Amino acid sequence: MTEQHFSNRTRQLRNLIVMAMADGQIGEREVAYVAERCHELGLGETELHHAIRFGLGDDAALELPTAPAERDALMVDLVRMMAADGVLDENEKRLFALAAAKMELSTEHLNQLLDKTLE
Repeated sequence: MTEQHFSNRTRQLRNLIVMAMADGQIGEREVAYVAERCHELGLGETELHHAIRFGLGDDAALELPTAPAERDALMVDLVRMMAADGVLDENEKRLFALAAAKMELSTEHLNQLLDKTLE
């Protein structure tokens, strides 16, 4: 795995933690989703601990990718994280909307991603 690829995966994991913490707490199903994604991303316990520390820090914020495929992957992961605990919190929805706006995703593209994710 190249350093850039590893960095992108680490960023994805940190972003999941930031979304999980958006409502001020992280539930059991959210923890399970983060652990599953950590494994799927090929990251280990050390990276998970760093991501959690980042997400709990005062400077925690989404780190938005620039590549279109990475943007789509982030939005899919954020939707899944928001849905993991079965409650769509207002802070989570705002964070999701802010990320979509900052990445200049069209409503049509966002709807396609949501449809694909929620199938």
